[in-house]
Amino acid sequence: MKFNLERDLVFFDIESTGLNVMRDRILQIALIKYPKDGSDPIELEMLINPGIPISEEAMNVHGITPDKLKNKPTFKEVAAELFKFIGTADLSGYNSDRFDIPMLMEEFHRYGYDLEIEKRRTIDVQKIFYKMEPRTLKAALRHYCDKDLVDAHDALADVKATIDVLKGQLKRYDGVDYVDGDDFVTPAPIKNDMSALADFTHDRRMVDVTQRLKYNPEGEIVFNFGKFSGKKVRDIISNDRQYYAWIMDKDFSVQVKKAVKRIMDDIIREKANK
Repeated sequence: MKFNLERDLVFFDIESTGLNVMRDRILQIALIKYPKDGSDPIELEMLINPGIPISEEAMNVHGITPDKLKNKPTFKEVAAELFKFIGTADLSGYNSDRFDIPMLMEEFHRYGYDLEIEKRRTIDVQKIFYKMEPRTLKAALRHYCDKDLVDAHDALADVKATIDVLKGQLKRYDGVDYVDGDDFVTPAPIKNDMSALADFTHDRRMVDVTQRLKYNPEGEIVFNFGKFSGKKVRDIISNDRQYYAWIMDKDFSVQVKKAVKRIMDDIIREKANK
């Protein structure tokens, strides 16, 4: 099966030093790009010296130890190559909206590269799977493709498994309606259309992939955490500049900081024009 593409589509997976997308670092990344012109997919895989310790929990999952990375390049040294490889492509992965994409955004941001996720479609294959058949990647591969996952938690093996799962999902759910918990029916949402898949998997209520900001029913951005949860970002930072400074200084994702800064810039501009 060939994907119907309007843009290049990059599937990717990362292994990391831990699970904190702001503080941990990438130590392996694998990408497979499907060009929009239908030419053969292109693979890129690399090990990366993270420059910080790897947690025991992470090593127990992926098996990558410091001795395997000591002579490998840092992310700073490979950032330009990775950024060029991705280009303007849409992004897809397994649990990528909550982990892989935010972590990659942070790594790029440290060295002056903006992934501009708001300009891309993101297709999280796990979300399709969890909505239609909630299980793990290993179970998904067996369920959709009738084969076992070999070398689980090796980045390239996981990427290839993710691609096979998406192809299996496109076949399995061709013409199948989605019925949510409120019995609302979405007619046949799973189709070989990257825009439709992105719409189906993306939670439009959320402003950022870490779900710290969201839209209220009126379409205004509100906080989704802490003491101001549900309150308009504009109202809070306009009256409490210390809270704005706190957000910009703390371990919030670059996406959150960009959104909050845009709101503050609008406030300052409006006051200057009065």
